Amino acid sequence: MDIVKIFDTTLRDGEQSPGCSMTIGEKLEMAKQLSYLNVDIIEAGFAISSKGDFESIKKIAQEIKGPAICSLARARQVDIDAAWEAIKYSSRPRIHTFLATSPLHMKHKLNKSEDEVVAIAVEAVKYAKKLCEDIEFSAEDAGRSDRNFLYRIFAEVIKAGATVINVPDTVGYTVPHEFGDLIRDIKNNTEGIEKVDISVHCHNDLGLGVANSISAVVNGATQVECAVNGIGERAGNASLEEIVMAIYTRGEFLNKKTNIKTTEIYRTSKLLSSITGVQVQPNKAIVGANAFLHEAGIHQDGVLKNRMTYEIMSAETIGLRDQELVLGKHSGRHAFKQRLIDLGFHLSEEQLEKGFVKFKALADEKKVVSDKDIESLVSNDTVQFEEKYKLEYVQVTAGNTTTPTATVRLSSKDGEILETACIGTGPVDAIYNAIEQLVGIKFNLQEYIVHAVTDGTDALGEVTVRIKEDEDVYTGRGSDTDVLVSTAQAFISAINKFLYYK
Repeated sequence: MDIVKIFDTTLRDGEQSPGCSMTIGEKLEMAKQLSYLNVDIIEAGFAISSKGDFESIKKIAQEIKGPAICSLARARQVDIDAAWEAIKYSSRPRIHTFLATSPLHMKHKLNKSEDEVVAIAVEAVKYAKKLCEDIEFSAEDAGRSDRNFLYRIFAEVIKAGATVINVPDTVGYTVPHEFGDLIRDIKNNTEGIEKVDISVHCHNDLGLGVANSISAVVNGATQVECAVNGIGERAGNASLEEIVMAIYTRGEFLNKKTNIKTTEIYRTSKLLSSITGVQVQPNKAIVGANAFLHEAGIHQDGVLKNRMTYEIMSAETIGLRDQELVLGKHSGRHAFKQRLIDLGFHLSEEQLEKGFVKFKALADEKKVVSDKDIESLVSNDTVQFEEKYKLEYVQVTAGNTTTPTATVRLSSKDGEILETACIGTGPVDAIYNAIEQLVGIKFNLQEYIVHAVTDGTDALGEVTVRIKEDEDVYTGRGSDTDVLVSTAQAFISAINKFLYYK
């Protein structure tokens, strides 16, 4: 079978989703997981866009082995220089430069003629080639570009040294048959195309990102650009897990395969949700909570007789397991560590120790600690960055005849202990008023989400919040059997991210 390369853009295009910005530590942790997943290329960011993005790309290039590490760059020397300075530490660096090619973009955004656009693209690729061997060129808005112009510009950048040409459906405008035809025509009419990879980057504005990507693969694309959980600008990117499992499940029909280690898919999806606070919908293909559940009686009957009657792939293929090892307060460190390995976690000894302490505390409150409990406990500690504030305790008085009052104590990284009490319209409002008073900043709470990790009254309560300061949104997350403690943890987590960025 032919190999289809998976180019992951979770850390670049995906991070551009509102509320999905990540710290350097979070990006590095996500990149490590992508290397376990065995993606072929990690687009680590857009180096020129900010100092933080540059530093995170550099850190990933220095530490991540295996996948090629790529930075986006406009077709400008200053962008290309920044990209190279960030990725040059990788053993497999790639510069990804782009320029708009649709009549709409060339006229209204670039104010350039076709000849001028070709000249700029060629000059950018030639300049990048002096720095880096692996150069990808993207024709922005290719889905709405003139085909003859695409043949021309791709042929010219290939002559200039491009090793990958990318055909993006930037605004998710095309439909599968149309996009497949475009890829086939580019393959058949572009001089030198046999020397390079043909890549596609499909957005999901019409819900067709994955379908367009698969149609492109059928018609000659050798690389697919996608993001974990389908995150990305507007309606998102084509979903990595859906593309990979479509190729895995229908490999014989497509005569294609990928290098992805599919048993890492579930863990990768959960890590991203933990970092960004953006949960996938229950009926999300492959990684949604309902993806392998059956409620209809006729379905249940068929599955009990033979799972293949209503399942075209097994849950184990993506890293889910039917059997849970029962853990409780008498379970030791070895059993806990083994369960984390089974669940796909790759933790340092320090992270393992912190998780074990939390596990023991939870086991004292619950008779049985489930896999979901463990995932929730440990996910908060997989990403390390310096936190200015930590919650020491929160105490709340509330009721239908009582003014809600919260007493909160925080410790700072400088060793200072801060404590105050505030009232509010409810217990959550009182807690947040107290925390804001202690840190001396007033935030705009954009979103407050609570959900139970498992069934039962002793379930962990997981809280995700989004706060806004100026135009930036920061996500925080907390989990505890007391939802008000989770509430305080989540708010402090978001504030620490804000302070880290600032």
